[in-house]
Amino acid sequence: MSQQAQQGQLKRSLDLRAIVFLGLGYMTPMVVYNTFGLVSERTNGAVPTAYLVALVVMTFTAISYGKLVRAFPGAGSAYTYTREAIHPNVGFLVGWIALLGHLLFPLANVLILRLYMEYVFPDVPGWMFVVVFAVIITGSVALSMRGTSNFNGILLIYSLAVMVIFTVLISMQVSEGRGTGTLLSGAPFVGTDFDMTNIIYGATLVCFSFIGFDAVTVYAQEAKDQRVMPRAILITVLIGGAIFLLGSYFAQQRWPDVSEFAEYTGNPLPHFGFIAGGDVFMWFFTAAGFAATMASGLASHASVSRMLMVMGRKGVLPKRVFGHVSPKTHTPLTNVLIVGLVSLGAMFLDLDTVASVINFGALIAFTFMNISVIAWFAIRQGKRKNGKDIFNYIVMPVIATLLTVMLWVNLDEISLTVGFIWLGVGVIYLAFITGGFNKQPKGFDESEPVTGFNKVADEA
Repeated sequence: MSQQAQQGQLKRSLDLRAIVFLGLGYMTPMVVYNTFGLVSERTNGAVPTAYLVALVVMTFTAISYGKLVRAFPGAGSAYTYTREAIHPNVGFLVGWIALLGHLLFPLANVLILRLYMEYVFPDVPGWMFVVVFAVIITGSVALSMRGTSNFNGILLIYSLAVMVIFTVLISMQVSEGRGTGTLLSGAPFVGTDFDMTNIIYGATLVCFSFIGFDAVTVYAQEAKDQRVMPRAILITVLIGGAIFLLGSYFAQQRWPDVSEFAEYTGNPLPHFGFIAGGDVFMWFFTAAGFAATMASGLASHASVSRMLMVMGRKGVLPKRVFGHVSPKTHTPLTNVLIVGLVSLGAMFLDLDTVASVINFGALIAFTFMNISVIAWFAIRQGKRKNGKDIFNYIVMPVIATLLTVMLWVNLDEISLTVGFIWLGVGVIYLAFITGGFNKQPKGFDESEPVTGFNKVADEA
């Protein structure tokens, strides 16, 4: 074991390209096709515009992330930034809300895997696929916390290559008169009945596609040069957004409405592959989406299990339950099993609902991230005395805050209800652990090394 590992430090081995690849791999570019049917229905065939709105919001937020990661280079979460910039209690509640999204992300991956398999094997009950994949992923993470980072580059390149082939195939079909019948058209941006309210609602759904760009902040301690982190965050968002825009544009040209895949709006990816290139290409296309989703499932499952363990070790959650590491597997076994049980919810939930609830937590975190820029730089650091500072630390984050709030208030009723119930539980729990708010909650950051976790860290 290296001296860095013995001291609980992470090796600085990642350059800008590696960090961007990790971020894009976490975002899973092919998710644009998983949610395309749902978003196309909601926006009346204007999916690219929904992505454009979301990209603008995420770009402003990425700029805020860049400022804060520069101020707190050892941190990697909205929880930590909010705790330090605003107040520990506010930070705790932001972290609590974000935890809901972290817990549901593995469930979302199992749900997408279920939808893939239901298309290929329509006669098999969906719940069986959920159980099988939940057991496989939970068992894999329980035995080893080794992540998928070694395979992220390969999976990403394979996925992008298949997406390019898919785009060529459907473009040929459009050129032959299918869909809109033209490759260059503004139709995908206005749809069949343009309504800005529907576009904003669609943007709340496609935020799900961007989740993961902020995950690159956890690599701050492993970057060869921490100064590249703000650029890495922004580049990840811009490249990911460009992929989503192009992917949705050509798909919308081929399918101006959902009539040709109405039966598969929940996840039309396999059916798209079949329409584009027949049975053989359908298998390649589905395999690319399946592999990327499985990798994301393993990574997200391991990540939230580790996050719960850090919260347990720091005393934020009951240490006896959440801080335990199995002496046999050297993994936070209890947490892994808890996340596995949550993933079984993919038996009866739909992707629309799960994505919306995940977006509730993400948009709350993004909103307070932007507010934290104002609180830390403009208020605490006093950087508001010249035009440049006012623009950077007040005007820009205010615009970003308003944009994220715009999306947040347009989430569907179910996600708002579930989110506020979860928030209420968090307030009650915060009151309990702080003795009626008489003391500060203990701090933690999910990206930090934890004493006694070296064996797990070596495998991660």
